[in-house]
Amino acid sequence: MSNYFRGSRRTLLFICGLLFVSGVVGFAQRPAAFTRLFEEPRRTASAADRSSGLQNRSNRPLVTMFLSGAVERDGKRISIEAAGPVKPGEVVSFTLNSVNEGSAPAREYRAIGKVPEGTAFVGDSARGDGKTRVTYSIDGGKEFAVTPMIDEQQPDGTIRKIAAPISMYTQVRFEWADSIAPGGKVFASYQVRVK
Repeated sequence: MSNYFRGSRRTLLFICGLLFVSGVVGFAQRPAAFTRLFEEPRRTASAADRSSGLQNRSNRPLVTMFLSGAVERDGKRISIEAAGPVKPGEVVSFTLNSVNEGSAPAREYRAIGKVPEGTAFVGDSARGDGKTRVTYSIDGGKEFAVTPMIDEQQPDGTIRKIAAPISMYTQVRFEWADSIAPGGKVFASYQVRVK
């Protein structure tokens, strides 16, 4: 019976992590558009326009992000919605698709994905299309680096900076060098393993 509750707790933690991931934020050139997971794009765009007080979308970017996830199970990819409870050792692939629905290029666009609690980032799994720079955070998104560093105390008492283990990664950030043209799309993905 205790194994059942332990598995339920793990499943609950994973679902909470997914809900947090659903808050993945896409940043675009002003005004930034914050979108909700799985919301219909036109509704999201008009809601963003109303909330920012824009009457006219002319000459403004408006980026909508869609997050999806799939579990690798028995050699197949199963959507998060259809997968049911996840098990320790299973790999979850997250995909971030962003579309510029505005009428101007979105410059310096960024998308951030969370590594949910109860999972660990899978090394070298972050991918983005085009010229994408990938950085990671180990402090909940306060700072990002290609290789996050931590302090390690040496036997003589001095402190030395070393690369943080990937098990410490809390977020992954994708930054596109090229602007997203109106109607343009960008794609990014990464994987986590359930602990």
